[in-house]
Amino acid sequence: MFHQVACGAGRRVVSFFGSATFKSSRVPFLRTLTMAAEKRFEMGEEVAALRKNYESAPFTEDQLVSDRDPIAQFDNWFSLAKETGTTYEEVNAMTLATCTPDGRPSARVVLLKGYGQDGFRFFSHYDSRKGGELSANPFAALVFYWPALNRSVRIEGRVERLPADVSEKYFHSRPHGSQIGAACSKQSTVIESRDQIAQAYSDLATRFPEGTDVPRPDHWGGFLVRPDAIEFWQGQSSRLHDRIKFKRSDDTEGAWAVQRLSP
Repeated sequence: MFHQVACGAGRRVVSFFGSATFKSSRVPFLRTLTMAAEKRFEMGEEVAALRKNYESAPFTEDQLVSDRDPIAQFDNWFSLAKETGTTYEEVNAMTLATCTPDGRPSARVVLLKGYGQDGFRFFSHYDSRKGGELSANPFAALVFYWPALNRSVRIEGRVERLPADVSEKYFHSRPHGSQIGAACSKQSTVIESRDQIAQAYSDLATRFPEGTDVPRPDHWGGFLVRPDAIEFWQGQSSRLHDRIKFKRSDDTEGAWAVQRLSP
């Protein structure tokens, strides 16, 4: 039987106690439970009060680098982000969202490692969770956020693997330790402890010391996101944000159309 106990104005604690009368020993427990619930409520209010007032000049269509080339606009914003970035920001950090064939999404932060008219490039393990989802459902979304500029960019498109020679070249341009780390990890798989991966790293570093070539594993390489939609977001006061979206047409030419979205 359920029993309800009033705990402060408008608040109730629902109990599963079997008797209709509460024993005195249960009262401290209920008080503790109520205090914990109230504390969580207060913490929620505190988080809800966090707010940044964006102060930015309006972002209008006449400020676009080109109304036909969103990559040129991205290059403009990305270059400015690099110039204004602080020591604790990675301007090439982006959220990568993938999805299983049945629609279950997942997201993580990865690093952009190149962009051009063909799209946006990053590198990872093909056998990781993201790699598996991209193999089964080759579409993804990217999000950049540069708080110093009150700007964000959203990208959506089809994903494909980069050629092996491109992955090979980039892999061997990385620091030696990063090559070892990528080669010894079976990303996203369960391991018993940190000691396990540390030992695997040590063993591989012994086989391939600094100055030697670390073989790129077949399960590691690059991805290319070919965009069909790119949105540029500029934060504004009173939440009247500017949102200008480039959307690729479905015709054979694949021209870009510019749209302004409501904030």
